[in-house]
Amino acid sequence: MQQRDTQPILIVEDSEDDFEATMRAFKRTNLRNPIYWAASGQEALDMLATISPRPGLILLDLNMPGLDGRKTLEAIKSNTHWHKIPVVILTTSDDERDIEGCYALGANTYVQKPVDLDGLFAAIQRLKEYWFEIAILPLEE
Repeated sequence: MQQRDTQPILIVEDSEDDFEATMRAFKRTNLRNPIYWAASGQEALDMLATISPRPGLILLDLNMPGLDGRKTLEAIKSNTHWHKIPVVILTTSDDERDIEGCYALGANTYVQKPVDLDGLFAAIQRLKEYWFEIAILPLEE
């Protein structure tokens, strides 16, 4: 088993329904990585301080109550221990200001969340193929 099969994925999503749909999509792709769920930005930052090994990928929703995705992204990318973790923004927003702002804060990819389940399954399949079969992720420090 390669390291990329054991690196956890952290999904930061306030909607339990969206999290469950994403989990079903990952299961359909036969992803073996452990998956952690944070229902808020603050919960994600707290988890990042304790998860070992650290996540190999973070899927981050933008529009959450409390510490939203933008502030969470900024906190992750400004932390010397976490800044190399790839962050994929997975959100319903296609607002150009959100896209520009997230890339300016250090997002690695911005994906508009498909509204239907089949679209979500296809998007998750492509994310899995890219991030866990093509891309080479940084090793944990």
